[in-house]
Amino acid sequence: MPKHCKVQIVDARVLIIGIVLAGLLIAGCTQHESGDELKIGVVASMTGPASTTGKDMWQSAVIAAEEINAKGGVYVKDLGKNIQVNLILGDDESTREGGLKAVTRLITENKVDGLVGGFSSAVVSAHESVVSEHRAPYIVTGASSTVITHRTDVDTSSVFHHCTTTDDYGRQTTLFASRIIRPAINERFGFSDDRPLRLALLVQDSPYGKGVESAVLATVASENLPVVIVANEIFKMGETDYHTVLTSIKAAGPDVVYPAAFLNEQVPMVIQARRDVGLNAIFLAVECNDDPDYYSGIGQYGEYSIMESRFSPYVIPPGPLTEDIAAFKESYNRRWGGFPGMMGASTYEGVYILAKAVENAGTRDKKAVIESLGTLKMPQVIEYMEDGVISFTPDFRESKFELYWEQLIWNQTGHVVRPVIVWPAIVQQQPFILPAWFEAGSA
Repeated sequence: MPKHCKVQIVDARVLIIGIVLAGLLIAGCTQHESGDELKIGVVASMTGPASTTGKDMWQSAVIAAEEINAKGGVYVKDLGKNIQVNLILGDDESTREGGLKAVTRLITENKVDGLVGGFSSAVVSAHESVVSEHRAPYIVTGASSTVITHRTDVDTSSVFHHCTTTDDYGRQTTLFASRIIRPAINERFGFSDDRPLRLALLVQDSPYGKGVESAVLATVASENLPVVIVANEIFKMGETDYHTVLTSIKAAGPDVVYPAAFLNEQVPMVIQARRDVGLNAIFLAVECNDDPDYYSGIGQYGEYSIMESRFSPYVIPPGPLTEDIAAFKESYNRRWGGFPGMMGASTYEGVYILAKAVENAGTRDKKAVIESLGTLKMPQVIEYMEDGVISFTPDFRESKFELYWEQLIWNQTGHVVRPVIVWPAIVQQQPFILPAWFEAGSA
């Protein structure tokens, strides 16, 4: 076993913890020497506020590595043989400082051939300088702010963004609210057809939150949408008590509330809004919340809310990937128990993408792998891509996904909320429902 896979149990009191950690690490490690392996660093938040998502990302990456290795590994031309994928976990601790430490260790000590993962835009932005300095190929599968590859203060040319950006999903979610939710409200309450949608923003104090805010405002202006922003509030990352800001938003009279929040933030936010504040508006959710823990956490208070997504633990959109999506979910459930979330799905793909780039390059040389990623064209894996191909735009190295919008419906039999696709029409499972308890906003 490679040295970095070794787990030393130093005390009987930590035996259980040691066994758990050993299982996580060994899951992605192989029995090959470093010259016979493709070492991929997985940047995931295993501790801290984003740990639920981080665990999903890591476990999904392990599934990908196991599948690749079971098929013989990755053929590397300059070695003249196939090599195995060895995943090395880097816990960013959900903090900028933790990310810097983890990525520095992965690159300088573990000497990984490339990186996948990264969740918080703020955390990824902080450690991009290390990635730039060492010219490490990095496939970011979680952080959605356009800052990740658009920034000019750091050379991000080795960073490839395999995640829908705030520009993309912010724009399309705003269009959904205007085109689908607004007409339903006006019809229910007998409003004029030109009555604008009353939209409130509640965004995290991070590049992610700022990105969603900017996308919404830009879309309303550029598309001349009948949407009025009645509130624009900010909260601190990791916050748990939203009563004050939600009371302020309720006073503004919104029809729809659009939070830019992580799973651990949006769950208490929506529960407090519906249960405590009586804010009976339609809540939107960003794709990073499409995770089993979100559905179990939010319960009935999430009923009729909207989730933007590209992969769901409980929905499979019709199309050519139906069997592949189902197989991934089955593998994940068999390996870990439960179902993967959306961030896990993109990280699973990230491992495949990096492996394919190395194979195409014929070498693990970082410069060659970066060039290979820049010209990559590979078939979509388990998420629907534009034109059915995974590739990166030449300007900002962003991949482009086909998105859909789900509405959460309460299942009386299972006493859980589950999603159904309501937009776009090509994959719609049922029309959007305006709930009986909904209260239209007013000034």
